[in-house]
Amino acid sequence: MIAGTERAQAAYPYYMQFTAADDQRFWFYNSMHFPEPMSAFDMVTAEAAYCALGSSTTRVHCIPTTLGIDYRIINGRVYIGGNAVTDPREIARRTGEFQQRAFYYYGNWERLYAQWREKMLALIRDAQALPKLELPEFEPLSNVHSGRGIATNHALLDTYQRTLEGYFRMWHHHFEFLLLGYGAYMTFFAFCKKAFPEISDQTIARMVAGIEAEIFRPDQEVRRLARRAVELGVDDEFREGRTPQAIMAALETRGAAGRGWLDELATSRDPWFNINVGDGFYHYHRSWNDDLSMPFAGLPGYIAAVRAGESLERPIEKLQAERRQLIQDYRELLGSEQERQAYDQMIGLAHRVFPYVEGHKFYCEHWYTNLFFNKIREFGALLAAHGFFAREDDVFQLTHYELKAAIIDLMTAWSNGSPPRGPEHWPQIVAERRAAIAEWAKHSTPPALGPVPDVIDDPAIVMLWGITRESLDRWLRASSDVESRELRGFAASSGVVEGPACVVKSVEEIGRVRKGDILVCQITNPTWAPIFQKIAGAVSDIGGSMSHAAIVAREFGLPAVVGTGTATSRIKDGQLIRVDGGRGVVTLLS
Repeated sequence: MIAGTERAQAAYPYYMQFTAADDQRFWFYNSMHFPEPMSAFDMVTAEAAYCALGSSTTRVHCIPTTLGIDYRIINGRVYIGGNAVTDPREIARRTGEFQQRAFYYYGNWERLYAQWREKMLALIRDAQALPKLELPEFEPLSNVHSGRGIATNHALLDTYQRTLEGYFRMWHHHFEFLLLGYGAYMTFFAFCKKAFPEISDQTIARMVAGIEAEIFRPDQEVRRLARRAVELGVDDEFREGRTPQAIMAALETRGAAGRGWLDELATSRDPWFNINVGDGFYHYHRSWNDDLSMPFAGLPGYIAAVRAGESLERPIEKLQAERRQLIQDYRELLGSEQERQAYDQMIGLAHRVFPYVEGHKFYCEHWYTNLFFNKIREFGALLAAHGFFAREDDVFQLTHYELKAAIIDLMTAWSNGSPPRGPEHWPQIVAERRAAIAEWAKHSTPPALGPVPDVIDDPAIVMLWGITRESLDRWLRASSDVESRELRGFAASSGVVEGPACVVKSVEEIGRVRKGDILVCQITNPTWAPIFQKIAGAVSDIGGSMSHAAIVAREFGLPAVVGTGTATSRIKDGQLIRVDGGRGVVTLLS
């Protein structure tokens, strides 16, 4: 623990804290989902997610070889450790349960997924319908005359509890299909590795490339808006460095054409701009609708491409053609009709279920999560107005338990006419926790803690996080490899490209990316798609062959290497580098 931050560390709930018993377990830093120190409230994202993930793997679908994931937090960083099932008898018992549950889902996938979508839309509507927060001086006379019998202050507690419950519920929906989607792919992956010993992870991944998923729709809307700007003759208003507000104000003066484009923007914004600039785990990763900077930053480049007669479409037909050819070529290598039938069934199932693996993110991590954080922000504004702290975003320095206490403090003060206690209690604590987060961000984070296992063979950990014994060894000895001109990782997307590195360590720095740069980051995100038109390639610290970073790179045809472990610390901003996405090698050229 970093000295001087002990009180901020102690703010996290007891069940998230490391204990002496944890020293004998292996933990790795989940920088894929939590690349920055977590504030006290934001830890609810890990809490709700791992609660639902464990329920799905352990109790609902009964994955045979794994239970849930334990998590701990130190210096604002989230470490996770898996609970494997190794007893053959227990694996066999759980396999029987898994077959009854998972196979039913696979057999009824389309119907159950349509049902899932309606459940998520209903949850979103419920969140949108939550009442605005208010504490009038006197209870409205209409409430008194109607005999309602419940004062307005109770609505604060009711709304908060519904807000929190909805968020925990969302994560159960999130995992309803996700692990089964990965499971279908991993079964096919394991078959290919056995049948074709020389096949690369990237080649198998390309057999499910060219997917249509709703997570790509926001970027498609930005491209559509670029085309409409050219068609309406207002494309001259979209210039690099001009703010969205300035552009929209100028369009208001352009008559029917300008108003026509603004109408098109309104159509895109609901619902497709309900997408966060991050991955949905931090309150300050605001949605495009809250801050239009990200989509508007992509418009000048797309408009220039339209003017030049270039296609703005993802190379989906090319990807699908390559996919079909790969599938056929490897099918012909199989030695029996029985193997070919099994191969056909497995790849067919992977294609049916895989769009969900990316598509669910729009509804869960983005649309719903943005509604959730914005409702918490409303509570922050109410508390700030009553002097609990200086600004509404200070609310995120409280745990969700502490926020409930602050709400009840305010409810009580309103009811009895005494001043609330919060204004004396919270400002110093908020300042202390903000300072701790700033301090934690200055320090490097070990990629792993505890004894490293001899073998890491969980396919999900390998493919999603890029955690293998070899990669861990490489990361742990990184300090002794500082003279090397090469970084190695997973070959995520083929191609070779050279260019200047743009090292981006937080979402706020994305605006620095320029045309021809190679993006170097901890982890990429599908919502960064509007800047993908600018970059020549991508390199990430974390991720395996089926991480979001790898999937997005393949979908956009960009050379990429993921899971290097140390790219953002080894590569300097502006440094000339070469990315070999086919070999998984990044070379420092200057």
